[in-house]
Amino acid sequence: MEKVRFTEEKATMLATLYGRALDNRREKPILGDQAAEAALRQIDYNFAELRVKDDVAVTVAVRAKVIDEWAAQYLLEHPDAIVLHLGCGMDSRVFRLDPPTTVTWFDIDYPDVIDLRRKIYPDREGYQTIGTPITAFGWLDHIPSDRPALIVAEGLTMYLKPDDGAELLRRLVAKFPTGQLICDVFSRLGIKLQKTNPVVRRSGSTLYWGVDDPAEFEQYGLHPITSLDASEWAEPDVLKESFSDVTLGMKLQLFAIRFIPAMRRIARIGRWSF
Repeated sequence: MEKVRFTEEKATMLATLYGRALDNRREKPILGDQAAEAALRQIDYNFAELRVKDDVAVTVAVRAKVIDEWAAQYLLEHPDAIVLHLGCGMDSRVFRLDPPTTVTWFDIDYPDVIDLRRKIYPDREGYQTIGTPITAFGWLDHIPSDRPALIVAEGLTMYLKPDDGAELLRRLVAKFPTGQLICDVFSRLGIKLQKTNPVVRRSGSTLYWGVDDPAEFEQYGLHPITSLDASEWAEPDVLKESFSDVTLGMKLQLFAIRFIPAMRRIARIGRWSF
């Protein structure tokens, strides 16, 4: 087993891995990420310290499911795409989506995270990893730019400083002829209330970048396509048959935020074209 010692925001990727594994153990999993379960067995870490409960696992799985479905749709329409999975952590998305070998897929994260990925996950054709801080922008020079690009950033934007995030988006848009960005964002209120998020609080990490309106990305050359707020991406028709297994507390929370606009917008998943 691989001994893991991560600090601050890097520890949150273990929480999301654990959440996906917990979802996989449910009778009716939302995401069904068997690779997450297999990865968990290979990592020597006290996951109980993360205190990821079933409700947190549900939100982790639902968010990943929505992003997976949007990404799969783009790859169906662009089977020769370049994929940049930014801040990939231990996410097994490339294995869940299983893109054709005509897709060139890059998983990008800190060097120690990528080192762990290389020990846990197998190689596959068309798949590469890059170990670097996302905002050390030199890594972009090694990425081809002659095809449409799909950029996926799950659980990343809120950890970036606003100036760094803006510069990242500008560089990505300038790099490729066309493409889509799929990512989640926290509102400015979400940034202010970050210590109410148990994963953020227990990891000791800090969130910085809040985005209240998907149209804010237009200044970087990104045009909104679809946006789901917290009341939409975690509603029963997204959870489907798994909704019956969600705890009463989560059901009440999902019901309540429908009537509080500021709470609905606290977490959002969006798609942008460029």
